[in-house]
Amino acid sequence: MTENPASGRESSRTGVRSPVWGIFLVGFMGTGKTSVGRALADQLGWNFFDLDERIEAREGLSVPAIFREHGERGFREREHSALRALLEERSGLEPIVVALGGGAFVQPENVRLLSVAGRSSVFLDAPVEELWERCLAPGEPERPLRTDPAQFRALYEKRRTHYMQATVRLETAGKSVQQTVQEVIENLGLQRVANKETTE
Repeated sequence: MTENPASGRESSRTGVRSPVWGIFLVGFMGTGKTSVGRALADQLGWNFFDLDERIEAREGLSVPAIFREHGERGFREREHSALRALLEERSGLEPIVVALGGGAFVQPENVRLLSVAGRSSVFLDAPVEELWERCLAPGEPERPLRTDPAQFRALYEKRRTHYMQATVRLETAGKSVQQTVQEVIENLGLQRVANKETTE
């Protein structure tokens, strides 16, 4: 018998019954998916995974190196395999928060995987000009598909239609990570871990 995702699932770590099985953060490069994902998982008491980090661990190569050695098609195949493995690994366990790479939610096979698994997706968005500036900030990782502003904008506009299929869209411009986390929690009807100070 298939469990209804809307019925929720109780986390063994927090005792909080969640209305969703997991949250997958989607959006273009620079939207803060990893930073928001880590903070969100901490607030909920869930586990956090960065899909690109999982791919790198599985392949023993960085994402840019995979692009150089296998091309974008080769990377997408590995990305899909890593996503499927993560969903199978976490099936039946407590909810998770996952940051997807910028192109993952554009691939129909990945969207189908999340749909079948009953996972909620949150599109983090911001003006493309702001995203470009964020990607140029010191300490930002190398991004294989970031070349020049015109190409960056064209890729953003092409992908945005796919991102709009997410369960929720949130604007992140001018907001702190914690403000965005609060909006995710409110939009999905979730609960923070009850009084961390009193449970530790």
